[in-house]
Amino acid sequence: MTQNKEISFHFSWKIILNLFFIFFFVQSTEAQNKPLIYLSFQNEVNDSAFLTMVQKQTFNYFYEGAEPHSGMARERINMDGIYPQNDKNVVTTGGSGFGIMTLLVGEKRGFISKRQLYLRLRRIVYFLEKANTYHGAFSHWYNGKTGQTKPFGTKDNGGDLVETSFLFQGLLCARQYLSAGGKREKALANRINKLWENVDYQWYTHQKNVIYWHWSLKYQWQMDFPIHGFNECLIAYILGACSPTHSIDKVVYDEGWAMNGKIKRNSNYDGIPLQFFHQGDLPNGGPLFWSQYSFLGLNPFGLRDQYGDYGQECVNMAKINYQWCVDNPKHFVGYGKNSWGLTASYSVDGYAGHAPNLKSDLGVISPTAALSSFPYTPKESLSALKCFYYKLGNKIWGKYGFYDSYSETANWYPQKYLAIDQGPIAVMIENYRTRYLWQLFMSCPEVKKGLMKLGFSYKIPED
Repeated sequence: MTQNKEISFHFSWKIILNLFFIFFFVQSTEAQNKPLIYLSFQNEVNDSAFLTMVQKQTFNYFYEGAEPHSGMARERINMDGIYPQNDKNVVTTGGSGFGIMTLLVGEKRGFISKRQLYLRLRRIVYFLEKANTYHGAFSHWYNGKTGQTKPFGTKDNGGDLVETSFLFQGLLCARQYLSAGGKREKALANRINKLWENVDYQWYTHQKNVIYWHWSLKYQWQMDFPIHGFNECLIAYILGACSPTHSIDKVVYDEGWAMNGKIKRNSNYDGIPLQFFHQGDLPNGGPLFWSQYSFLGLNPFGLRDQYGDYGQECVNMAKINYQWCVDNPKHFVGYGKNSWGLTASYSVDGYAGHAPNLKSDLGVISPTAALSSFPYTPKESLSALKCFYYKLGNKIWGKYGFYDSYSETANWYPQKYLAIDQGPIAVMIENYRTRYLWQLFMSCPEVKKGLMKLGFSYKIPED
């Protein structure tokens, strides 16, 4: 009995020390914002504290770092304060959807109060109610102060249905959260419903059996980008089928996303199989954000239809990405079991869709790739996290968590962030830990109905 008491006492003090560390760290100022030289995370309790720290630091991008008028996520934050395109106050629609989900994580983890979450969600919804829309769809970018569309490109100056779908993946999670609250929370949930009901997914089929990415009042359908699988855009078809007011037919999914069955294609890397054709003809799989963006709320595990198993595809994409970096066929500095992750991000010469193939692997590691794969590769992702933090430290860690990307080969460590890369980190870590966002999104009645309409089997995660 005495020995058991001693063990219990010792273990309790370990917990207290961890809690003290996490409180101290997350309260630190920017001047103190440096990884400690030695932190011993050796057991489950300590790993949990480590994950919470990363979630908190990343959460701040979407809370403290948000554009103040709209509450929306800034497209980018450059720590040197230099914005050559004068886009400091440009906000991103899809990244704000990820940010809304991150805010929900923040409330669950105690980073902010319920009232603070409500007030921020209310500010975002108010902004969206006033912003330019195009048959209910939102633009890729907005001026955060005015709500006016900021063109993403010359002809990309109207509705972006993919970015809109990323946004509503987050808003529907928020609606489910708010619906369990009091009178004011339920009222805000109803305002989200009105925005949701206004999105005309049928319009974006252009009267064809496929969903188109863009429509512009001035340029109409000139962008001409029909969406086919597999890539990051599955959520557009899922929400299109889920829409309570403008639902697409199953044939749009079958002929559009699934290309009349041509989405089915078997390939493998080092014995790790893939089931789907990846756009751009990438037999080793696309950038890892393809396995993440649509699945921040949509639970991939158990998600199957006549074409394949989406959960297995996501897991195997992450495993291939990891194995490619371990094999390191292009002999880049730093690649290995503890340093991996290829996805779209800033690159040495601009921006690139890094992926596991000889053409697309440019020697650039993006921390979001491995960290947002925690549900798929928990062991490998944790090893990468510890390497990023302990080995590389302040080279890639800053005010809002890990910077967007780096290259040891090029000795390149830009202190820059992108919303679409920060967003999945806290969300997917939380899905790994508690399945929280998957529970919220999959609890939506229209999501269940839409998945059944498209012929999916699915699972609602339990607590």
